Amino acid sequence: MKKQKKENFNMIAVVDYGLGNIKAFVNIFERLNIKYIVANTPENLKLAEKIILPGVGAFDTAMDLLNKSGLRDTLEHEIIIKKKPFLGVCVGMQILFNFSEEGSLNGLGWVDGFVKKFDTSKIPFKTKTPHMGWNYVNPINNSPIFLNHPNPSFFYFLHSYYVDCDDTYKIAESYYGIHFISAINKENIFGVQFHPEKSNKNGLLLIKNFIDLNV
Repeated sequence: MKKQKKENFNMIAVVDYGLGNIKAFVNIFERLNIKYIVANTPENLKLAEKIILPGVGAFDTAMDLLNKSGLRDTLEHEIIIKKKPFLGVCVGMQILFNFSEEGSLNGLGWVDGFVKKFDTSKIPFKTKTPHMGWNYVNPINNSPIFLNHPNPSFFYFLHSYYVDCDDTYKIAESYYGIHFISAINKENIFGVQFHPEKSNKNGLLLIKNFIDLNV
């Protein structure tokens, strides 16, 4: 009896570790007619060509859930060893770094840097924190995930903390009392502080650009 050839799934995975707006990403994949998998097992992650890690809420909560999910070791292998393209969103970007002023747990440490709280004394807006709503994003260094985006582009934000890292990794910045890094890239690893899944046509284009990446 002939063995069946293993199918090449060639799909995108959105990591389901209990934190993040999974349904919004699924809606976008379906709209773009992209093959996807909601990855909640290590086997799911292995099937994917590219991986998105969403996140909302606190740094320690995200790390605790990821550590308990049974996904972390496989996720690190697929991203760090196999070099699959990866996109971290909001807290999903922040946990890529070493640690955060928000909590006490170590981050993934895939990118050197840390996460700081906005100094509200420098923010001239009534809302102070969280930084919530639409704000501009200034792409720099011709990153492929911002291909065909206007400069500046507007995206939706919801956060009280921002990443502080070497400018080498910076591919976009925004302003909220200070200029802060709103998108990063290190090799196959990308991260955005804003929510592309809530950012209408600009978010749709960014996710499409990520899906089309060849890194």
